[in-house]
Amino acid sequence: MQESSTKPYLIRALHEWCTDNGYTPHIVVTVDANTVVPPAHIRDGQITLNIGTLATNRLTLGNEYIEFQTRFGGVTEQIYVPVAAVSAIYARETGAGMGFDVVESQPHPGLGETQPAQQDAGGPKVVADNGTRSPAHESDGPDDPKPPRLTIVK
Repeated sequence: MQESSTKPYLIRALHEWCTDNGYTPHIVVTVDANTVVPPAHIRDGQITLNIGTLATNRLTLGNEYIEFQTRFGGVTEQIYVPVAAVSAIYARETGAGMGFDVVESQPHPGLGETQPAQQDAGGPKVVADNGTRSPAHESDGPDDPKPPRLTIVK
């Protein structure tokens, strides 16, 4: 039997730590063909998502996928993120968090092979911003949070 990855367990632990301390957990995701998110908010092949309790509905932090519902521009969207595609989790307010290696992800078994990441001329389908700001916009003002402090975990 192959040993399971520590990555999903660390993501769940840091999500719980953020929540317990009143911080807002965000994940940085490298978008691939198995990621279902809004395309308008992808920057340099990545998207930052707020996975806090106030921003999500039916959040599941599974071993293979992170799934939840969130609102983008007033429209409820179902989000599917392979754990393999998560490159970081951090607290928006402090930047404390952890970085991870990104590896090739597998298709979500419940979506079938044609559903995830609908392709258009602009690349994978990714929905919109669920109340978060892309890393490119996070340094726009003096009250913006510090950049995440990340450690690569294998």
